[in-house]
Amino acid sequence: MLDPLHLDNHYLPRMYLKPWETVGGKVWTYRILVPHNNVPLWKDFSSKSVGHHLHLYTQIVAGQETDEIERWFDREFESPAKEPLTKALSDAQLTADDWKRLVRFLAAQDVRTPASFFQKMKRWDESLPALLKETMEKSLKKYEEATKTGQPRLAPPPTEDREGLPLRVSVRRNPTGGGELGAEILIGRQYWIRSIKRALTKTLKILHEHQWTILRPPKGMTWFTSDDPVIRLNMSSPTNYNFKGGWNSPGTCIFLPLGPEHLLYTQIGKRPPLRGERMTQEHADLVRRFTAEHAWRMIFALKEDREVSLFRPRIVSPEEVRREREQWKAWHEQQVMAEKEISAERES
Repeated sequence: MLDPLHLDNHYLPRMYLKPWETVGGKVWTYRILVPHNNVPLWKDFSSKSVGHHLHLYTQIVAGQETDEIERWFDREFESPAKEPLTKALSDAQLTADDWKRLVRFLAAQDVRTPASFFQKMKRWDESLPALLKETMEKSLKKYEEATKTGQPRLAPPPTEDREGLPLRVSVRRNPTGGGELGAEILIGRQYWIRSIKRALTKTLKILHEHQWTILRPPKGMTWFTSDDPVIRLNMSSPTNYNFKGGWNSPGTCIFLPLGPEHLLYTQIGKRPPLRGERMTQEHADLVRRFTAEHAWRMIFALKEDREVSLFRPRIVSPEEVRREREQWKAWHEQQVMAEKEISAERES
């Protein structure tokens, strides 16, 4: 019997939020976008009811819905990280393989969130049209040169480079001869998932070359986390910084809260502090501030944290709340229609 399709895709695994759960299995949540001022600053929710969206990763393969990417996340990144996370949170000794699994978990959490999707969408909207045009022009030029010199036809790109690429190619022929070749990439869920797979099977390797550690906050302070928990920080001063660091950018700090007392951390190109070292008050304040500022729509803590609202004042907008709800309600249907359209044109 086939396993049922996972419809509710958790981009924050429940096992990740568990260290922040109360005795009752709930996690204190600060919502950044709310419909009115009467919404409490903090409310405790079951970890099962946060950090998810319907059909976030669902794909259409051969005309059928599949949740393979959700299962892949669990099989390759979440389940392997469970034991190392438990060991890290209990300050037990970590093997080289444990560190590797923790870093793989961090990588997956960096690329699989809705915040990551919208950030990439903005970047793709700005860069892909020009890049696609340039690629098409170069390919046409090579084809014309090969035709003139009688060289063999150009080979297509490797299958792995074309797999899952939502590309629409069109040919417009002129009555007098010749024509125009056009191409369009569907920038949406399918392209995002393709980019996730490439990052987690190829680019991820570079993260294992960095030196990682686990740092603790000063006594009396705790880490909180968010729905976009991996921070890639470029900072020249506390007032001059951004979250656009790369996985191999010298000087970039990459960190992920693992629990209220543990922070997975590296600074690329530099030797890290010893594992278990407590951060200074100044540096810990910055980590907490950056964690709040980097959040998308929710911040999670072991208990109500009054400083969070100072770091990240919430937005009160019934219109924006309604717009986002409608956007996610229509998400799957819109993505499926676009994906099926591309697929049908490929087969025709």
